[in-house]
Parts: sequence; C-alpha cells; structure tokens
Amino acid sequence: MRGAWLYRREDSGRSRWLLAPLWPMSLVYGAAARLHRGLYQRGWRRRKQLACKVVSVGSPVVGGAGKTPTAAWLARELHRRGTKVALATRGYRRRGREAVRVVSDGRHVRGDVVSAGDEPLLLAAHAPGVPVLVGPDRGVVGLRAVSAFGADVVVLDDGFQHHRLARDLDLIVIDGGLGLGNGCVLPRGPLREPARALRHADAILVVDGPLPEEDASRLGELAPEAPRFAARRNPATLRPLAGGAGERPSWLHACDVGMLTGIANPDSLRRSLASLGARVVAERNFPDHHSYRPADVSGLAEEAPLWVTTEKDAVKILPAWVGDADVRVLTIELHVLEAERLLSWIESRLR
Repeated sequence: MRGAWLYRREDSGRSRWLLAPLWPMSLVYGAAARLHRGLYQRGWRRRKQLACKVVSVGSPVVGGAGKTPTAAWLARELHRRGTKVALATRGYRRRGREAVRVVSDGRHVRGDVVSAGDEPLLLAAHAPGVPVLVGPDRGVVGLRAVSAFGADVVVLDDGFQHHRLARDLDLIVIDGGLGLGNGCVLPRGPLREPARALRHADAILVVDGPLPEEDASRLGELAPEAPRFAARRNPATLRPLAGGAGERPSWLHACDVGMLTGIANPDSLRRSLASLGARVVAERNFPDHHSYRPADVSGLAEEAPLWVTTEKDAVKILPAWVGDADVRVLTIELHVLEAERLLSWIESRLR
C-alpha cells in the first residue's frame, strides 16, 4: 500500500533511521494545527455563524476514511426525513475560481470534474434531491445554501479542520482497518492534527471496523461521551466505464482483475475485491485526486483481462483512452448499522 509506513505501528531500526528527518516537520505541523484550532476555540478568531444548523463530517486522518460517502448518506437521509439540507464541500483540486459553485441544485448536475472536482460529483450522485455547493470558504458556501435553497441544515464534507465556520455537531469518521495509523501527525504519520483533537468529537462512526484495540482504547480516553456507531462499505454494482447495463458485483468471483485507482486508500478497494472473491493480478495506483492522462491507462489489456476502478476515478477517465481494455466501475454503498438510532440522535442534537 502506498505510504504504508504511515500506518505501521512498529518500525524496524532501519525504518526509524530513514524516517527520523520527518519528526521535526511532524512536530511543527502538529503545533501549527493546535494553534489554528486554538485561535478559534478561545475566540481569538471569530467563527462565521449561519442562520441554519451545521453538521460537519470529518476525520482526524488524511484521506480514505469514508467521509464523502458518509456526508452523502447523511444528507440523503435527512432529506428523506423532510429536512431542507444542502451539502458544502471545498472541491479539492478543482480549477474553477468562483467563490461558490453550485454543482447540483438537487435536480440537475451543473458542474463537471474540472470546475467542481471529483468528490462533489460523487456527492451529487449519492445524494439525489440535495443541492451540492463548492467553494474554498465553507462559510460563504453555507450562506449561498441558505439564501438560494433555504437550507435548514448544511452538511460539511471534510469539515473537522475547517474552523472558520461554527457548527452544531462534529461527526468523526474513521476507517476501522487503518484506525489512527501510527498515531503521528503528518508527514510522519496520517493524522491531520494531534489525536487530542478528538476531544471535540460529538459522535464517532467506524467504517469497516472493528478498530484496532489500541485505537478503540485511545478513543475511549479522548472522547468518552461521544456515542459510537458503525458502518460498512458494500459493493453495489459493476458497470462498464463506457456506460451500459451493469452486473452484480458477485460477477467478479474467481476473476483475475487489475486495480486502477487514484484514491487515498487503495486498500479499501482491495478489500472489496477480496470480499467478492476476485484475484488482483495487476495494479496501477496513483495519488489521491489524480488527474488522469491517456498515458496513465495505456496498455491495460496487456497486464490484466479485466480492470476495476472507483466512481471517483471513473469521472476522470475517458473510455477512448483505455482502448480495448475491459474497465469496470465498482460502485459502493454505505450501510450504516443502527441508522435510525444515529439519525434520531443527530436530529435530537440539532433541536
């Protein structure tokens, strides 16, 4: 796995020596993150207050925890229960320069991957009926959500470290297989800020758990009053990259497949393929939010008879680029255990 040392609990003597130069940078990064949060916690910097409720879905860990699927699920379910809800996200690596971009008005998708980014398109696809807005300042985005769509609740995708906007609830998402990694802050580890920030979590959702015992114990110490919930990512459909009728994911059983990803945690797709009985015989893994080019997907047919990619990657790959290769898109649905209990708890907190 790319960057596996971020999650390795114990390093060999050689690894510790090689990674030693990262410790000073990690200390500086952690101190800056504490200072940034502290400025807003102590009121030295003022948070923007919206005329609606704000729920943040975030994580202490960089990439791949399941934040975006969780934000989409939560917004969709609140919408189903009659709440006027909107999704706000920053649209990482988008090229549009507008302060606010309406990616979806709840009925029609208006943005593309260039102007909006890849994750906002996933939010729009998995939260039908919910407006999706993009912008670097979630406070400004939230104001537009209220004024243009009458939102009573704004759900922030990846908002735990976005302190400029006041929120009513922080839902923390953690991948159960990866947990808190080696417990170190970037760049020595996967944490975006020191683990003690989890004291500010209102609730914790563990995806594809259980958590490692060490991390479960640490969460119990840091956020003892935060209720915990569980979810899992389930393969839903397998469709051709070029479009058309799809197959059930079980169709992959006993198939030799290649993995094509540009996501933070390729291991999540690897686990899904293994659960379906597929054998991964080739991989092309790129950095998170990778902007694909034709050269990235040339010659696929020579390495594996069938390739599987994610929805997030598929929006950035033109079918013409893959030539004769058989490339399928595996869609994932988030299944939240005790969903009604979680939704009722959130609604009671927001009241």
